[in-house]
Amino acid sequence: MVSTATLSATSEQLVQGLSADDGARVMAALDYASAAYGDKLCGSGQGALDFAVGVACTLAFLRTDAETRIAGLMFEATLLDPAQAPLIEPRFGVAVSDLVAGVRQLIRLRELTQGQAQATARGRNAAQLAVAQIETLRKMLLAMASDMRVVLVRLASCVTTLRHFADIKLFNDMTRDYGRETLDLYAPLANRLGIWQLKWELEDLSFRFIEPEAYKRIAKMLEEKRMMREGFVSSAILRLQTEMASAGIEAEVFGRPKHIYSIWSKMKGKELDFTDLYDVRAFRVIVADVKTCYTVLGVVHNIWTPIPKEFDDYISRPKPNGYQSLHTVVTAEDGRPLEVQIRTQEMHSFAEYGVAAHWRYKEEGGSNFSGQKYDEKIAWLRQLLAWKSDVADVVVGQEEMQREWVEKLKSAALDDRIFVLTPQARVLELPVGATPIDFAYHLHSDVGHRCRGARVDGIMVPLNTPLKNGQTCEIITAKGAPGTAGPSRDWLNVDYTVSNRTRSKIRAWFHAIDMQETLSHGRAMVEKSLQREGKTAVNLEALANKLGFAKVDDLFLAVGKDEFSLRHVEHALHDHGEAAEPEDAVVLNKSRASSVEQGAKSGVLVVGTDGLMTALAKCCKPAPPDGIVGFVTRGKGVSIHRATCKNFAEMRTKAPERVIFTEWGRAGSDTVYPVDIFILAGDRQGLLRDISEIFSREKINVIGVNTQSTKGFARMTFTAEIGATAQLQKALTAITEVSGVQEARRA
Repeated sequence: MVSTATLSATSEQLVQGLSADDGARVMAALDYASAAYGDKLCGSGQGALDFAVGVACTLAFLRTDAETRIAGLMFEATLLDPAQAPLIEPRFGVAVSDLVAGVRQLIRLRELTQGQAQATARGRNAAQLAVAQIETLRKMLLAMASDMRVVLVRLASCVTTLRHFADIKLFNDMTRDYGRETLDLYAPLANRLGIWQLKWELEDLSFRFIEPEAYKRIAKMLEEKRMMREGFVSSAILRLQTEMASAGIEAEVFGRPKHIYSIWSKMKGKELDFTDLYDVRAFRVIVADVKTCYTVLGVVHNIWTPIPKEFDDYISRPKPNGYQSLHTVVTAEDGRPLEVQIRTQEMHSFAEYGVAAHWRYKEEGGSNFSGQKYDEKIAWLRQLLAWKSDVADVVVGQEEMQREWVEKLKSAALDDRIFVLTPQARVLELPVGATPIDFAYHLHSDVGHRCRGARVDGIMVPLNTPLKNGQTCEIITAKGAPGTAGPSRDWLNVDYTVSNRTRSKIRAWFHAIDMQETLSHGRAMVEKSLQREGKTAVNLEALANKLGFAKVDDLFLAVGKDEFSLRHVEHALHDHGEAAEPEDAVVLNKSRASSVEQGAKSGVLVVGTDGLMTALAKCCKPAPPDGIVGFVTRGKGVSIHRATCKNFAEMRTKAPERVIFTEWGRAGSDTVYPVDIFILAGDRQGLLRDISEIFSREKINVIGVNTQSTKGFARMTFTAEIGATAQLQKALTAITEVSGVQEARRA
C-alpha cells in the first residue's frame, strides 16, 4: 500500500497542469484505484497501487490530459481482475475505457511476441531477420493503438517497471529479458516520438540490467553524478548566453548531457576509448540565420579553446542526406571537452523531423528507409508532441486548445497497414482490409495455394474475412504433397484479396497450370502424328531443331496453342534429312520378307477367322504371345493392339462398339514381328557395337535405331524383328549384362 504521506505528495504531481475539474476527476480515480488494488502485486512483484501511481505521475510529467492519467491509474486493475473492465466506462467514461482497452491490447501483444525477436535470430540471415522483426513490432505498437495516447501509457508503464527493478536491485533472467525488450522496442519508440525525457531513462535502465558490469564501469568512468554533469552544462549555457547577449545575438541554447547507454554505444560502435569521447557533455545553439551561426561559433571559440581536428562545417558541406550544422569541440574550464552544435531553426527542424532525423541515421546507420509515408507520420507526431509541451507551459487553462491537441493525437494512428500474428507469434505486415488468403500468401506461396480455411483468434472464419490489428491467424491447408492443391479463381476478386502481391501469385499459379495443359495437349498431338506416320522412334529434339525450335517443349507448346501446324511435322518426317540419327556403329538390315511389315500373315484370328484384313498397330507393335485386341477402322480393316496399349484404351472409350475380339492363331514358322526396344546406358565408346553383337548372336534383325546422348547417358531405341516375345526377353537379359547398361526393356 502507498502511505498517506506518499499519496499526498503525489497528488500535486498527478494534477499538475490540469484544470480544477480535471484534477478532481484524477483524484477520484486515485481513490477508486486505492480501493481496487488493495495489497495486490503486479507480475513484476511491485505493489499494484505503487505501480499505477508511478505510471500516472510519469504521464503527468509528460503533460498529458486527464483521461490519459486516469487510464494509467486503472489499466493494471483490469489485468489483475478482468471483472473490473466493464466497470471502467460507466465510472470514468468512454474515452478512458477505450484507452484502457488499448493498453491491454498492447500488453497482449507483448505476451504473444515475448522472445520472438530472439527466436527469429536463429538460422540463416539471423541478424537481418531479427532487425526486420523488431522494426515490424515497433510499427505494430503504433498501428495497434487507435489512440496514440495508448502508446504514451505503455511507455510510462515500462519506465515505471524498470525503476522498480532498479530500486530493489533485482538482477535475473526476467529483468534482463525485460530490459532487452525495452531497449529493442520501447526506447526507440520514445526516440521516434521525440519523448526525450523517457528515452534516455529507458535506455539507461535497460542497459543496467542487460550489461550490468559495463554499466558500472562507465558510470565509474564518468567520475561525476548526472546532476553534476547537468549542472556543468547549465553553467556553460549561462556563460554563453551572457556573452551572446553582450554581442546582441538572440539564440535558444539547450543542453542534454550524454547518458550511460549513449556513451557505451559510441565507444562500441566507433571502437573508441572513453578518453577519446568528446561529446560526453554537449549542448545546441539555435539561431535565426546562417550568418549568425558563424558569429556564435566565433563567440564559442573566444570563450573556450577549440580542438581543431574536431571541427566540422556541415553548413557549407552538408552531409549526403542534407543534414546541416556546425559542430565544434572545445576545452572547458575544468580541462574536459565540451561539444557545441550550432544551427538555424530550419536546419534543426530538418534534422529532427526530416530525412536526416536523429533517430534515422542513428538507428538505420544512414541507410535509406523505405517507409516514407510512415516516416512522415512519425515526424508529424513528434512535432505534435513538442507543440503540446510548449503550449502547456504557456496556456494551462485553455481547455479548447487542450481538446484540439487530444483530438489530433487520437487521430494520429498509423492506419494504412495492419499487423497480424501467426500462432508462433511471428508478426506479418499487411495492407488494411487483408484477408486470411493474403495472410497465407505472405507466409509462403505454397501455403497460399493450399489454403482451405482459417482460424482467427481460435475461431473458424470465412476466407474473405478482413483481418484486424493484433489478431492471430492460423491457416488450414489441404493435405498432400506441395503442388497437389491450388487456389480458386474466385480469390482474384476484391472480396477475397486486397494485396497485389497475393493476386500476382495466384495468377502465376493458374498461368503455370494453363501452360502445363497446353504442353501436354501439344505433346499428345505430336505423338499421334508420329504414330500415324510410323516414326515413333524419331529423335524428338532433332525434329524440333529441324523445325526451328530451340527445344522439344517449345514445339509442343506451339502445336498445343494451334500456332504450328502438324502438317509441317509430317513434311519434316518424310524429308530425306530425317531427324532420326543413324549410328555408323550399327549395321541396319532390310526388313525380312517373312516380316509382317512386308505383308507376311500375322496369324491373328478375328472372331475365330483369319479371313479379315488386319494390321498390327505401329504404336504398340504387338507380338506373340502378347494379349491382343482389335479395333475396326474405317477402310483399313482391323487394327491389332496390345491389350495394354494406351492408344487403344482411349479409342475404346470413344467408340466401344468398334472393339472386336481377337487372338493369335497359327502363323508361319519364320514369321517375325517388329518391336521397339529401349536401352538406357552410360555413354561410352563401343557401347553400340557390344549391343549389336547380342542382337546378332540371338539372330534378331535390327531394322531401325535412334540414339540420344546427353549428360553422359545414352538413350537408344531399336526397332527389331522377333518371332516371339520369349526371344526378345532372352536378348534383353543379355543386354542388361553389358557394361554400363542401366535399363533394357520393350518400349
